[in-house]
Amino acid sequence: MSTTETTKKPSVLFVCVHNAGRSQMAAAYLTTLSNGAIEVRSAGSQPAASVNPAAVEAMAEEGIDMSTEIPKILTTEAVKESDVVITMGCGDTCPFFPGKRYEDWELEDPAGQGVDSVRPIRDDIKARIQALIADLLPAS
Repeated sequence: MSTTETTKKPSVLFVCVHNAGRSQMAAAYLTTLSNGAIEVRSAGSQPAASVNPAAVEAMAEEGIDMSTEIPKILTTEAVKESDVVITMGCGDTCPFFPGKRYEDWELEDPAGQGVDSVRPIRDDIKARIQALIADLLPAS
């Protein structure tokens, strides 16, 4: 980043246990709906082997392709590099750093559920992401 750049992109980290459903959907929505104006990361305290197929299908219905995403392990560096850390049921496994904005989003876990059960979770996440964008990127 150049020193002449006056505004830094806000960065958001989404954390859940498996990084296979909720955090992946949230990251995909934020990436898409912010048009790249926000740096997005997602991770899990115990990453799954792959992203939840029902979450992939639910997001595809929204025109967002998550089929190539891979669950990632939560690192201290990812938390340090993020302005906002949004947890989704990872409990006390998320490292805490002073000066960061933390939010805990209570969302049903889509693990093991079909796409019909994942859609309402997806829609809840979308509404929260839209509010987050409005907060992080106020209209100029």
